[in-house]
Amino acid sequence: MEDYETATSGASETYPQQCSSLRKNGYVMLKGNPCKIVEMSTSKTGKHGHAKVHLVGLDIFTGKKLEDICPSTHNMDVPNVTRKDYQVQLYDGFLSLMDDSGATKEDLRLPDNEVGTEIGKKFDNGESFLVTVLKAVGQEAVVATKNYN
Repeated sequence: MEDYETATSGASETYPQQCSSLRKNGYVMLKGNPCKIVEMSTSKTGKHGHAKVHLVGLDIFTGKKLEDICPSTHNMDVPNVTRKDYQVQLYDGFLSLMDDSGATKEDLRLPDNEVGTEIGKKFDNGESFLVTVLKAVGQEAVVATKNYN
């Protein structure tokens, strides 16, 4: 008898895509990290086979630069990335977020980067604003703020 502890929605965190069809500003998994492609170059087909694609990406959560080379005909994993805007409140370093439907979310910390500093300043000034949360491969992070009308 098989025992299943957890169940998922069935939606995969990544999907395969042929390397040659990836595009700049798109997303790709590089060395196990979800990255935004910032540079791409394709080398000519060599004596022994495939044209190679050189990818440079920035980790969407850490900003770290990663590189990889892949034959153009091979598949690479592309993360399913979602963006969602939330209204925000700040309590003891944690964010209290509310989406359009009124659902709340309180499991994200104030980011320890420029975005976190910006959120703190906007709060201190009493501004109304939204935060953008990026979600991919089981991770979530606040990546931007935008003014709220």
